[in-house]
Amino acid sequence: MAVLDVVKYPDPRLREETRPVEAFDDALATLVRDLTDTMFALEGAGIAAIQVGRFERVFLIEARVAGRGDDAPVVFVNPEIVESGRGVSIGEEGCLSFPGVFVEVKRPKWVKVRAQDQHGQYFEIEGDGLLGRALQHEYDHLTGRLLVDMVGMVKKEMIKRKMKRWHSEHDADDDMGDDVAPVGV
Repeated sequence: MAVLDVVKYPDPRLREETRPVEAFDDALATLVRDLTDTMFALEGAGIAAIQVGRFERVFLIEARVAGRGDDAPVVFVNPEIVESGRGVSIGEEGCLSFPGVFVEVKRPKWVKVRAQDQHGQYFEIEGDGLLGRALQHEYDHLTGRLLVDMVGMVKKEMIKRKMKRWHSEHDADDDMGDDVAPVGV
Protein backbone atom coordinates (compact mmCIF):
# COMPACT_ATOMS: atom_id res chain seq x y z
CA MET A 1 0.00 0.00 0.00
CA ALA A 2 1.33 3.36 -1.01
CA VAL A 3 0.41 6.91 -1.84
CA LEU A 4 1.43 7.31 -5.46
CA ASP A 5 2.48 10.45 -7.33
CA VAL A 6 -0.37 11.87 -9.38
CA VAL A 7 0.39 12.72 -12.99
CA LYS A 8 -0.28 16.42 -13.62
CA TYR A 9 -1.44 18.11 -16.81
CA PRO A 10 0.02 18.46 -19.46
CA ASP A 11 1.81 15.13 -18.97
CA PRO A 12 1.15 13.13 -22.16
CA ARG A 13 0.39 9.97 -20.16
CA LEU A 14 -3.01 11.50 -19.35
CA ARG A 15 -3.88 11.15 -23.06
CA GLU A 16 -2.72 7.53 -23.43
CA GLU A 17 -5.15 4.78 -24.28
CA THR A 18 -6.03 2.53 -21.37
CA ARG A 19 -6.11 -1.27 -21.62
CA PRO A 20 -8.81 -3.64 -20.40
CA VAL A 21 -7.97 -5.62 -17.28
CA GLU A 22 -7.84 -9.34 -17.98
CA ALA A 23 -6.38 -10.72 -14.74
CA PHE A 24 -8.23 -10.19 -11.48
CA ASP A 25 -5.22 -11.04 -9.37
CA ASP A 26 -2.92 -9.77 -6.63
CA ALA A 27 -1.44 -7.13 -8.96
CA LEU A 28 -4.92 -5.64 -9.48
CA ALA A 29 -5.61 -5.80 -5.73
CA THR A 30 -2.36 -3.92 -5.07
CA LEU A 31 -3.26 -1.26 -7.67
CA VAL A 32 -6.70 -0.81 -6.06
CA ARG A 33 -5.13 -0.45 -2.58
CA ASP A 34 -2.59 2.09 -3.87
CA LEU A 35 -5.29 4.06 -5.70
CA THR A 36 -7.40 4.03 -2.53
CA ASP A 37 -4.50 5.29 -0.40
CA THR A 38 -3.69 7.98 -2.94
CA MET A 39 -7.31 9.15 -3.31
CA PHE A 40 -7.79 9.34 0.48
CA ALA A 41 -4.44 11.09 1.05
CA LEU A 42 -5.36 13.76 -1.51
CA GLU A 43 -9.00 13.96 -0.39
CA GLY A 44 -10.30 13.16 -3.87
CA ALA A 45 -13.82 12.07 -4.79
CA GLY A 46 -12.39 9.65 -7.34
CA ILE A 47 -9.22 8.61 -9.11
CA ALA A 48 -8.35 6.74 -12.29
CA ALA A 49 -5.33 4.48 -12.73
CA ILE A 50 -4.08 6.64 -15.61
CA GLN A 51 -3.68 9.49 -13.11
CA VAL A 52 -0.86 7.57 -11.44
CA GLY A 53 0.71 6.56 -14.73
CA ARG A 54 -0.95 3.14 -14.97
CA PHE A 55 -2.80 2.14 -18.12
CA GLU A 56 -5.37 -0.30 -16.75
CA ARG A 57 -9.06 0.57 -17.29
CA VAL A 58 -9.71 1.12 -13.59
CA PHE A 59 -11.13 3.95 -11.53
CA LEU A 60 -12.47 4.41 -8.02
CA ILE A 61 -15.29 6.55 -6.62
CA GLU A 62 -15.22 7.51 -2.95
CA ALA A 63 -17.89 5.59 -0.96
CA ARG A 64 -19.85 8.63 0.26
CA VAL A 65 -20.02 10.04 -3.27
CA ALA A 66 -21.31 6.65 -4.45
CA GLY A 67 -23.97 6.65 -1.72
CA ARG A 68 -22.42 3.75 0.17
CA GLY A 69 -22.13 3.70 3.93
CA ASP A 70 -18.76 1.99 4.23
CA ASP A 71 -15.26 3.41 3.92
CA ALA A 72 -14.16 1.36 0.92
CA PRO A 73 -14.43 3.14 -2.41
CA VAL A 74 -16.39 1.59 -5.26
CA VAL A 75 -13.97 -0.03 -7.73
CA PHE A 76 -14.76 0.12 -11.44
CA VAL A 77 -12.80 -2.26 -13.67
CA ASN A 78 -13.35 -2.18 -17.45
CA PRO A 79 -16.25 0.28 -17.08
CA GLU A 80 -18.54 1.27 -19.92
CA ILE A 81 -21.17 3.99 -20.02
CA VAL A 82 -24.37 2.16 -20.92
CA GLU A 83 -26.71 5.12 -21.02
CA SER A 84 -26.76 8.82 -20.19
CA GLY A 85 -29.14 11.72 -20.51
CA ARG A 86 -32.19 13.14 -18.72
CA GLY A 87 -31.15 16.66 -19.52
CA VAL A 88 -27.99 18.65 -18.95
CA SER A 89 -26.29 19.69 -15.74
CA ILE A 90 -23.63 22.36 -15.35
CA GLY A 91 -21.45 22.07 -12.28
CA GLU A 92 -18.01 22.87 -10.95
CA GLU A 93 -15.38 20.15 -11.19
CA GLY A 94 -11.84 19.79 -9.95
CA CYS A 95 -9.29 17.11 -10.70
CA LEU A 96 -6.25 15.65 -8.94
CA SER A 97 -4.31 16.09 -12.20
CA PHE A 98 -5.15 19.83 -12.22
CA PRO A 99 -4.36 21.01 -8.67
CA GLY A 100 -6.16 24.22 -7.74
CA VAL A 101 -8.24 24.28 -10.96
CA PHE A 102 -12.04 24.32 -10.73
CA VAL A 103 -14.20 24.88 -13.81
CA GLU A 104 -17.85 24.68 -14.78
CA VAL A 105 -18.48 21.59 -16.91
CA LYS A 106 -21.63 20.67 -18.83
CA ARG A 107 -22.57 16.99 -18.63
CA PRO A 108 -25.65 14.78 -18.94
CA LYS A 109 -27.63 14.87 -15.67
CA TRP A 110 -27.73 11.11 -15.32
CA VAL A 111 -25.52 8.18 -16.28
CA LYS A 112 -25.59 4.38 -16.02
CA VAL A 113 -22.27 2.51 -15.91
CA ARG A 114 -21.60 -1.22 -16.22
CA ALA A 115 -18.29 -2.47 -14.82
CA GLN A 116 -16.59 -5.29 -13.01
CA ASP A 117 -15.48 -5.10 -9.42
CA GLN A 118 -11.92 -6.01 -8.42
CA HIS A 119 -12.92 -9.69 -8.28
CA GLY A 120 -14.33 -9.71 -11.82
CA GLN A 121 -18.03 -9.65 -10.88
CA TYR A 122 -20.21 -7.47 -13.13
CA PHE A 123 -22.42 -4.76 -11.68
CA GLU A 124 -24.28 -1.67 -12.83
CA ILE A 125 -24.63 1.65 -11.07
CA GLU A 126 -26.54 4.73 -12.06
CA GLY A 127 -26.40 8.18 -10.66
CA ASP A 128 -27.14 11.84 -11.00
CA GLY A 129 -25.83 14.82 -9.09
CA LEU A 130 -22.31 14.39 -7.73
CA LEU A 131 -22.24 10.63 -8.38
CA GLY A 132 -23.27 11.07 -12.01
CA ARG A 133 -20.67 13.77 -12.48
CA ALA A 134 -17.92 11.71 -10.78
CA LEU A 135 -18.71 8.62 -12.87
CA GLN A 136 -18.47 10.62 -16.08
CA HIS A 137 -15.34 12.49 -14.98
CA GLU A 138 -13.43 9.33 -14.05
CA TYR A 139 -14.62 7.50 -17.17
CA ASP A 140 -13.34 10.42 -19.25
CA HIS A 141 -9.85 9.79 -17.84
CA LEU A 142 -9.92 6.29 -19.34
CA THR A 143 -10.55 7.80 -22.78
CA GLY A 144 -7.97 10.60 -22.55
CA ARG A 145 -10.61 13.32 -22.14
CA LEU A 146 -9.67 15.98 -19.58
CA LEU A 147 -11.20 19.04 -17.92
CA VAL A 148 -9.26 21.30 -20.26
CA ASP A 149 -11.10 19.70 -23.20
CA MET A 150 -14.50 20.64 -21.83
CA VAL A 151 -14.16 24.41 -21.60
CA GLY A 152 -13.98 27.28 -24.08
CA MET A 153 -10.76 28.73 -25.45
CA VAL A 154 -10.42 31.50 -22.85
CA LYS A 155 -10.77 29.11 -19.88
CA LYS A 156 -8.51 26.60 -21.63
CA GLU A 157 -5.73 29.22 -21.84
CA MET A 158 -6.29 30.21 -18.21
CA ILE A 159 -5.96 26.56 -17.14
CA LYS A 160 -2.79 26.12 -19.20
CA ARG A 161 -1.23 29.23 -17.61
CA LYS A 162 -2.24 28.15 -14.11
CA MET A 163 -0.74 24.68 -14.64
CA LYS A 164 2.45 26.18 -16.06
CA ARG A 165 2.75 28.30 -12.89
CA TRP A 166 2.00 25.26 -10.72
CA HIS A 167 4.75 23.24 -12.42
CA SER A 168 7.29 26.07 -12.18
CA GLU A 169 6.61 26.44 -8.44
CA HIS A 170 6.68 22.71 -7.72
CA ASP A 171 9.53 21.85 -10.04
CA ALA A 172 11.57 24.54 -8.25
CA ASP A 173 10.68 22.86 -4.92
CA ASP A 174 11.87 19.51 -6.31
CA ASP A 175 15.15 21.06 -7.43
CA MET A 176 15.76 22.33 -3.89
CA GLY A 177 15.37 18.85 -2.45
CA ASP A 178 11.99 19.53 -0.86
CA ASP A 179 10.49 16.15 0.04
CA VAL A 180 6.98 17.46 0.74
CA ALA A 181 4.49 16.05 -1.77
CA PRO A 182 2.02 18.63 -3.11
CA VAL A 183 -1.61 18.01 -2.28
CA GLY A 184 -3.95 17.80 -5.28
CA VAL A 185 -7.58 18.71 -5.50
